[in-house]
Amino acid sequence: MPELAEVEFYRKQWNAGLGRRVRAVRLHARARVFRCCPARDLARRLTGSTLRRSAAAAKQLLFRFSGDCWLGIHLGISGELRREAAGYRPRKHDHLVLAQRGRSLVFSDPRMFGRIDFTVGPRPPGWWTHLAPPILSPAFTAEAVASFLRRRGRTPVKAVLLMQERFPGIGNWMADEILWRAAIHPRRPAGALTPAEIRAVWRECRRVSRLALRTIAGRGNDVPPELNARIPDSWLFNHRWKDGGRCPRTGVRLVREQVAGRTTCWSPGRQKPQF
Repeated sequence: MPELAEVEFYRKQWNAGLGRRVRAVRLHARARVFRCCPARDLARRLTGSTLRRSAAAAKQLLFRFSGDCWLGIHLGISGELRREAAGYRPRKHDHLVLAQRGRSLVFSDPRMFGRIDFTVGPRPPGWWTHLAPPILSPAFTAEAVASFLRRRGRTPVKAVLLMQERFPGIGNWMADEILWRAAIHPRRPAGALTPAEIRAVWRECRRVSRLALRTIAGRGNDVPPELNARIPDSWLFNHRWKDGGRCPRTGVRLVREQVAGRTTCWSPGRQKPQF
């Protein structure tokens, strides 16, 4: 499932259409991704509108169009945004295509766990304004993280890091990367972490988020040619998927197992059980 930086990467794919009018909307009206909005009303209102702004937060995307139109996209497990040539015709999994002069903006989702929302009004929709404070914002404090972990004291810390109400945008691989860097075992109960370990979790949440945004989504208008093209081998990321993969810091063979129902990778050379 796309996480914080992947969502930002996909947002940038549509930025070529900023300030441009939508000439036509092509969609699969009965696709499950439209379960939360009227597809035909969306098509009618967006046709002739201009894409004004784009934003990404947590695992959500929001695009503002002229006429007070707000298009929300949740990528789900397999969703992606991309840019195609003008005149592009939707394929089987391309459920929304915004045709502009010189390009087509495409939302594709083979498994259709993603979702499209559409709202008309002078202000952003409530589901957007009620998202948790971003991890890189001043509101994401070490004290707030400590309080959240204490309230879920018996829950494995890996599972807590996936709770979007406090860690928006953190998904499976980012949680593993954070705990690996903090040298904390994913099965440790959240309430068993020491003050120093809690601060390490907070610090690595911010560090991994910052590194991931810069490496995966690029700086400013710079966008990598592919989603994970620039991730260095010094990260756990490039080793966690391999059978027999080894920790890039200790050389010890990595372990993959289920923690709280999610496939989790950790390094016995760094992350001691201590429980």
